[in-house]
Amino acid sequence: MTTQANAQVPDGCAFVIFGVTGDLTHRLVIPALYNLAEANLLPEKFCVVGITRKDMSSEDLRASLMQGLQKFATRPVDQEIADKLLYCVTSVSADPSDPASFDRLRERLEKLESSRNTGGNRLFYLATPPDAFAPISAELGRAGLLKEDGSAWRRLVVEKPFGTDLASAKALNDHLLSIVTEHELYRIDHYLGKETVQNILVLRFSNGMFEPIWNRDHIDHVQITVDEKLGVGHRGSFYDKTGALRDMVPNHLFQLLSLVAMEPPAHFNAHSVRSAKADVLAAIQVQREDEALRNSVRGQYIAGKVDDTEIPDYRSVKDVAQGSTTETYAALKLTIDNWRWAGVPFYLRTGKALGTKRTEVAIKFKQAPFAMFRCTPVEELSQNYLVIGIEPVEGIALQFNTKIPGPTIAIDGVEMTFRYKDYFKVAPSNGYETLLHDCMIGDNILFQRADGVEAGWRAVQPFIDAWAKAGAQGLQSYKAGSEGPEDADALLTRDGRNWREPG
Repeated sequence: MTTQANAQVPDGCAFVIFGVTGDLTHRLVIPALYNLAEANLLPEKFCVVGITRKDMSSEDLRASLMQGLQKFATRPVDQEIADKLLYCVTSVSADPSDPASFDRLRERLEKLESSRNTGGNRLFYLATPPDAFAPISAELGRAGLLKEDGSAWRRLVVEKPFGTDLASAKALNDHLLSIVTEHELYRIDHYLGKETVQNILVLRFSNGMFEPIWNRDHIDHVQITVDEKLGVGHRGSFYDKTGALRDMVPNHLFQLLSLVAMEPPAHFNAHSVRSAKADVLAAIQVQREDEALRNSVRGQYIAGKVDDTEIPDYRSVKDVAQGSTTETYAALKLTIDNWRWAGVPFYLRTGKALGTKRTEVAIKFKQAPFAMFRCTPVEELSQNYLVIGIEPVEGIALQFNTKIPGPTIAIDGVEMTFRYKDYFKVAPSNGYETLLHDCMIGDNILFQRADGVEAGWRAVQPFIDAWAKAGAQGLQSYKAGSEGPEDADALLTRDGRNWREPG
């Protein structure tokens, strides 16, 4: 992770995309590469190799990618920059079911590397469904495409979800690490490309007003919320096999948790930061199945309206099983068994088809004694929150109490707010720019490591097992457009706490 002041232009390389015709490439990867090109942060000696399963001309692929760029760009498209980027695109067909096609890919790559003078550096980006990771990487390894040659580097990038449970995550780690080393493997999570997520480290460790109070003595609890307005849409087949817990918690929510809860790393480098993140994930208490049931809520949305859009019942979505018990909402209560966080609960929630879209981390500080202000009812005092907003508005808010002007002591809560868009005049981005740039310069500080991935799944596994055994029992319905199942409120109110209201 670099700053703008010292942003490094990567060495020449071949950027090889599997799944180049898919939604992810069109919606995020190519627009991010365009933004890097506009910022002069792409190598001069560069080529993009788009891997298709069926023969497709380079001209047709470029036209398709241009259409996607025009549709999904985060800023006005400069045609000259777009043309220069897409001129680098070459289409090559390869399929792991046809090993010879990977030998042909190697030959094409070698010719392109020679003509584009990329120095033999290769980045393989797997923008594919997770079940394709193993067969594609196996063929890349067999064909020698991932073998580092002298000073030329090789890097393999895989998208989330990384496994579907602890056993599958371990198996995938073992498979990939038999082909590449950990420093060549980049497990990408686009949340970590967002400026406010990265700012959690800066907020915590560069401010003397926060660092000393970031512990159990001053923090009452932490809430991490990732709420979406969208329903499952056309992803019924994928989602019904996955659910909210697997789809969001071991990756997005745990990445936020690890940044909030990690110990200060010894150095600001990939090894130290990733070790600190893995350590705190490993310290999450692994609950018994009965504890997991008591400390969780799962829900499934029924028909309703989000804003002006009618959302059909989840079970009526195409490719969703008629009696599906897959959760579209998950809320968990977790604890971290270490000195800093002993006794501090972490409440996590995520869901689809909800009334509010937001991603935030809310740190609730303990209340000060009220002896001086007995005339003010305790429930009327504002709660002290530090709120890190990630979506839809990136910023930080601090809630505290102050005196209302007048001759008597009357107290009200106020909020001080910082928004990125107000303070920093930067061009809009989609979060992938930082991550793709880091892949090309070899900085894996923002990418998960094997031990961190497995620690996250280890903490989630009891909930997976308990919910599977419970089946439909305990699955709550909630109306699309609501704030989720009512039992999610009880998860906090039984502890004398409440979810922070959208604001």
